Amino acid sequence: MRALVLSASPRRNGNSAALAEAATRGLEASGHEARLLFADDILTGFLRDCRLCRRVDGECGIEDGFRAAFFDEFLPAEGFIAATPVYWYGMSAQLKAFFDRMFCYVAASHPQSGEVVPRMMGKRLGLLLASEETFPDVGAGIVHQMQEYARYTGSDFAGVVHGYGNARGEVSQDPDGPLVRAEAFGRGFFSRHSSDYRIDTPRPGRVWAGRSQ
Repeated sequence: MRALVLSASPRRNGNSAALAEAATRGLEASGHEARLLFADDILTGFLRDCRLCRRVDGECGIEDGFRAAFFDEFLPAEGFIAATPVYWYGMSAQLKAFFDRMFCYVAASHPQSGEVVPRMMGKRLGLLLASEETFPDVGAGIVHQMQEYARYTGSDFAGVVHGYGNARGEVSQDPDGPLVRAEAFGRGFFSRHSSDYRIDTPRPGRVWAGRSQ
């Protein structure tokens, strides 16, 4: 399987990057193809008004690396793991911009929107969070946004790993071992159990089939 891991912090050697690198190692250790990108390398601007910004050929008028990352890395991948610090109880502006910039290519005014939309659907999604604050719900807004993105695109949200630290790389000192957990998350990313029930969802009665009570 193929996965894109995006580190969406401006710190190249910060805590989000450390979590992203650990998850990438786990994916590769399980034989998956993993590509680690840094948001700052591909994004130079936010989404604009496509009616004013779009080129005459229908393409996005923002000249940076997002289009290549979106078409060459995100769309072909079966899985996507986002790593972000918790900024003002939300995701980083870089990660939000990554999602926002997708709009240009799914809008009906883009010449390839009919091909892009199906390729955005049905992915496996994961989230890696880094924060100084240890309050249990400090990242709840980000988790909820990822859950809603998963729902909207018919994708599976496989879970979240949250590490605590402030100074660069301090997440490695978190006694709960988030780097170890992020690597394990990557190893089992495509096989770990994921469910999002509706009232009419068929249920087998057990989560782990074949295991005794």
